[in-house]
Formats: sequence, structure tokens, C-alpha cells
Amino acid sequence: MEHGAYHIPVLLHDAIDALRIDPNGVYADVTFGGGGHSAEILKRLENGKLFGFDQDPAAKANIPGDEQFTFVAQNFRHLKNALLLYRVKKLDGILADLGVSSRQFDDASRGFSIRSDAALDMRMNPLVGTSAAQILNNWEESDISAILREFGEVERARIVAKRICEAREIEPIKTTGELSDLIRSLAPRGKEHKFLAQVFQALRIQVNDELEALSDLLHQCAEVLKPGGRLVVISYHSLEDRMVKNFMRSGTFGVEVQRDFFGNAQRPFKPLSSKAIVPTEEEIATNPRSRSAKMRIAERLP
Repeated sequence: MEHGAYHIPVLLHDAIDALRIDPNGVYADVTFGGGGHSAEILKRLENGKLFGFDQDPAAKANIPGDEQFTFVAQNFRHLKNALLLYRVKKLDGILADLGVSSRQFDDASRGFSIRSDAALDMRMNPLVGTSAAQILNNWEESDISAILREFGEVERARIVAKRICEAREIEPIKTTGELSDLIRSLAPRGKEHKFLAQVFQALRIQVNDELEALSDLLHQCAEVLKPGGRLVVISYHSLEDRMVKNFMRSGTFGVEVQRDFFGNAQRPFKPLSSKAIVPTEEEIATNPRSRSAKMRIAERLP
């Protein structure tokens, strides 16, 4: 399968350039997906190694026939343990392109898109975990409301949760179309698409434990990167971007930088740009799904 047929890599050359690849270095693409970013990294390696992580079984179809590449069929939150298994102590660079791939959005059966009617699943790995339908049909109203508010910043989250819980008493909510039809009238006028997208985002984040997984990844990046190694992260919504920005700047997910007894900053990374890098108008025209992308780069401090 061609990489472009699966997923058009966002900020491709910017991201690869940001890694400042050593031809003999060891790298990890922790969101392998369609393999577009990995293919570019491999082009720049001579005797180096690249590890590609992906929990989605569909990604295995894109594994390149390259002896310098190793595919790890796991969520990136298992980065450190997987590297230990392969006897890799330190990396020269890590790339993470967060979110859902174009292929996952376009595959209606996965339940990620508001444009089609499919089973309410939303699991990145459809073989494990709790589906969106199970959450909506079984969780407490207050818990559903909290998910919508915290992970989707959904207006009137409590009212949306109440309608969901009232409807499921009559009949379980099984498909994306049923959910959309049920709550569309609660959207602010003229913002129906954005409203539904926020609801779906909130459910997807909960189903896949995305923010906790990102937290695990960032802490492990600080442990496995060599001094001078690069961390490049592309995110697509404010919750992720805020986490990445704060961690790169302070080593925590808050704003304040932790300091030792002598007042020296205790942080593992140095951000290499004060503002996020975003796609050009030309890239957005070619790949509209890149519109919300923000890329941040940091270097591991000694």
C-alpha cells in the first residue's frame, strides 16, 4: 500500500528536519500509521535504526521491507519497556504525530467520523478496551458529562449527557448516526459540525486513554533520549498541545518550572521554538486535515 493512500503525513519535511538525523543514530516514530514519516527517516539513515510503534493492527500492512526498521505493535506508552526488550538504552530522536490518521477517519467501521453511520467503537486497537457505545450505554450520567466537558470542551455537557441517558433507557445507542441525530439539536446554532466533532473527540480521548498515554510518553521521552536528542511532537487539539508545550518548557504539565535548592531549573528539555510550527496555506490546501496541526520541538538537556 502506498503511504499516501493511508495517510498524508503532516508537516513531513519540517518534522524530519527538526529531528536533525544522524545517519548512524537510533530513532523512534511512535505513531507509525501509514509509515510516511518513517519512510523519510529511513531515507536519511545509513547504519542507523528506526523503531516504529503502532497499536492499530491495520498499520502492520505498511511495514517497510527494510532491515533497519523494527515494528513494535504497541501503544507508545510502552516505549521504554519495548526499547529495553530490544536492548536499546538511548535514542537520538523521537517523533510523535498524535491523533487519528486519515485512514482511520475514512474507515467508517471504526466509528471515528461524524460523516458516516457506523458502530460506535472509536478504539485505536479494536481488539482491546472499552468502546464508545459501552461508555454511553453503561456509564453514569455525571461521568459522561465530565468526559464531554473535560476532553471535548462541549457546551452544555450536562444537558447532552442527560439526553443520552434518557435515550438509552428506551433503546441502546449503537451507531455514530444515532448519536449524532440524538444530540444535534443541542448544538449552538450554526455550529452543529463543531459541536458533534467535540463530542466525538471527547469520547475518542476517553476510549483510548489518550491524555494519560501522552503523559506516559512524555515522561519516558525524558528518560530514553540522549543529551542533545530531539523530541518532535505534532498535536491536533488544545489539550494535547498544552501538555506538550508545558512539558517541554517546565518538565511538568503545569506552567511553573521546578527548581532545585540553588534555584537552578530542573527540566529535561529545552524548547527550540517559542511558538508552535503550523502548516503553510499550501499544505492545508493539499491536506485540509492538517489545518489544526501544531508542531513543537525540544532538545534533551545534559
